[in-house]
Amino acid sequence: MSDPIRIRVLFFGQLREAAGVREMSWELASGSTSAQLRNAVMLSFPALARMEGSVVLALNEEFLQESVELEDGDEVAFLPPVSGGSDSWIRRIQDPEGHFFGLTRSVIDGGRLAREVLRPEDGAFVNFEGVVRNHSGGRYTRFLEYECYEGLAIKMMVAIGRQIVNEYSVGRIAIVHRLGRLQIGETSVAIVVSSPHRKPAFDAALAAINRLKTTVPIWKKEFFEDGEVWVEGEWDESIKPSV
Repeated sequence: MSDPIRIRVLFFGQLREAAGVREMSWELASGSTSAQLRNAVMLSFPALARMEGSVVLALNEEFLQESVELEDGDEVAFLPPVSGGSDSWIRRIQDPEGHFFGLTRSVIDGGRLAREVLRPEDGAFVNFEGVVRNHSGGRYTRFLEYECYEGLAIKMMVAIGRQIVNEYSVGRIAIVHRLGRLQIGETSVAIVVSSPHRKPAFDAALAAINRLKTTVPIWKKEFFEDGEVWVEGEWDESIKPSV
């Protein structure tokens, strides 16, 4: 009989609160699949099972769209729908074409990002910044907290950025998201697009933020004077919770 395998299981956002843990080690029989792991986890955590229909899995920092056989030491993350050190960058990638992607816990300077991606041949740049507002659903917001699955999030940001550049024929793009606690008026996400002409830059920036809010595993929690709540989101149709 084969030895059992051990899987590192991660929970994020409201799933972490439902499970009561951020991560755990899960033992399975050799040859077990991601679907079997999902079923076992749901049976063990009834509060989490109530959200099963919207849960997506990721295996070793890649989205799973069908059941696969697991191996000893694999990392499986359970992800709810996205809501839309001394180095300030938690993760950062700058590719040879000059596109920039980052996750940070520090204040985002959109203007500085714009100057870094602007090329001599560009005649425009668009800097979109999402900021924390003081209300939601008729309730006064005190502050927000963001968390994410860092490895997968930065990969998805890079993928989105490169898709946008190719589709809209713009010059460069920068996508940066902040994590941790944010106060009213602070920037949570910045998307900068530089281009020889203004219209493609506007169109590309809008497309980028729309895709980011439904495909990148980042979650937002709002804190009010009378309670707190995870912001309900929605996965893009291309990411199916079927495993």
